[in-house]
Amino acid sequence: MATASESYLEGEAVREARELVAELCRHFYAQGWVTGTGGSITVKANDPALPLAQQLIVMSPSGVQKERMVAEDMYVMSADGKVLSSPVSKPWPHKPPKCTDCAPLFMKAYLMRGAGAVIHSHGMETCIATMLDPGAKEFRITHMEMIKGIKGHGYHDELVIPIIENTPYEYELTDSLAEAIAAYPKATAVLVRNHGIYVWGDSWINAKTQAECYHYLFDAAIKLYQLGIDWTTPEHGPINSAKRPRSVLSSGVPNGCSDAKSSKHCVVLDIEGTTTPISFVTDVMFPYARDNVRKHLTSTYGSDETKEDINLLRAQVEEDLKNGIAGSVPIPPDDAGKEEVINALVANVESMIKADRKITSLKQLQGHIWRTGFESKEMQGVVFEDVPEALKHWHASGMKVYIYSSGSREAQRLLFGNTTYGDLRQYLCGFFDTTTGNKRETRSYFEISQSLGVDSPAQILFITDVFQEAVAAKSAGFEVIISIRPGNAPLPENHGFRTIKSFSEI
Repeated sequence: MATASESYLEGEAVREARELVAELCRHFYAQGWVTGTGGSITVKANDPALPLAQQLIVMSPSGVQKERMVAEDMYVMSADGKVLSSPVSKPWPHKPPKCTDCAPLFMKAYLMRGAGAVIHSHGMETCIATMLDPGAKEFRITHMEMIKGIKGHGYHDELVIPIIENTPYEYELTDSLAEAIAAYPKATAVLVRNHGIYVWGDSWINAKTQAECYHYLFDAAIKLYQLGIDWTTPEHGPINSAKRPRSVLSSGVPNGCSDAKSSKHCVVLDIEGTTTPISFVTDVMFPYARDNVRKHLTSTYGSDETKEDINLLRAQVEEDLKNGIAGSVPIPPDDAGKEEVINALVANVESMIKADRKITSLKQLQGHIWRTGFESKEMQGVVFEDVPEALKHWHASGMKVYIYSSGSREAQRLLFGNTTYGDLRQYLCGFFDTTTGNKRETRSYFEISQSLGVDSPAQILFITDVFQEAVAAKSAGFEVIISIRPGNAPLPENHGFRTIKSFSEI
């Protein structure tokens, strides 16, 4: 590694990374993110000849005027954080070069999230956003277009960013930053109260894009706060003057989710057998996906979306073949021809659907097929008649409602956005699918509780028709109710859970 590093230090990848960091520092200075020598940025030198674990890291120094930075001012570090190259001292009045105090924090994002770049901003909006509620543990916002620029989020999702407390020296933030990264697996940023924000991405482009979106959203939240508008709810109505305007910065409790008389802050709903008849899923949605998989793959074969779907299916099928899963057939390489690849894909997908597999690769493809069905009006979402009224009631009372289903998030949005009762997404704050975890595993519900930011998992009510899901959620500390609907599977005797036949009973 030492020999590789020596040649690497003088190579084109490191040279380009040095120049890039200097250019970005000048750009961020113009944005007001790194004034007064504050803030910093680091990127990995992208050398395709080396594995990711050996990519060197270029990092801007501390105490330097960011708008005057040049490539020679940069530190170069190994993948484990060892300084390999330092800038040369400049004559007075310049200070001697010093590696940024942010270095150990940057390394946490590299090591824990496999980041390709990390940006630390001191932008004023990042500070003010943490001051609106001094006790806040999180920043929350939903139904804003720029949320789509944050990895893993869409317009209808609730964006949650953890907030950690500031310390006199930045390196002292290392442990709390690491804890926040671990506790919020979906987050791509951490706010530091009265200080700024750390943003990471898998490349400098991704990190920069997300940083710009975060700053936009913070600025929007501050302006909406000044106008008395609540940015934490889908409709962005007036902030309830009867309550302290906790905004999206609640101390573990989303705005409007509870008051002194309420012990539950969030409701998480299963779909099949809970909000929607099993028959709709088994007799309408699954057959539509099965009958249209070949047509969909053929018509969209060259699209980036379908290429990603095929890659996920390939990986799943390879694993299934190793494990001897019945119905799995090898998928030939692309050069075998489009028809041969599609034939194998269809065979595997049909087998997966028949076995009712709860796997991400299948659910993602099904979601894309269902999208066509809903958009063409060949399908319309079905929910039980008590569901719309319950969603409206919970929404009006300030409760936040989420969906957790084995179907993809896109499929969930399609179903609730195209029901016989109209678009019900306005009453929903977010969607979880199997990318969060298997619905029968306790860890999945722990992850959800971390994303929702409640003080205790007991503040979340989960409603499902599946006993094993109920057990897993209860083990995670949720309150659980089992839904008894026509066509649902029988429950074990003495199961120990409260049951309902309608949401009106809650």
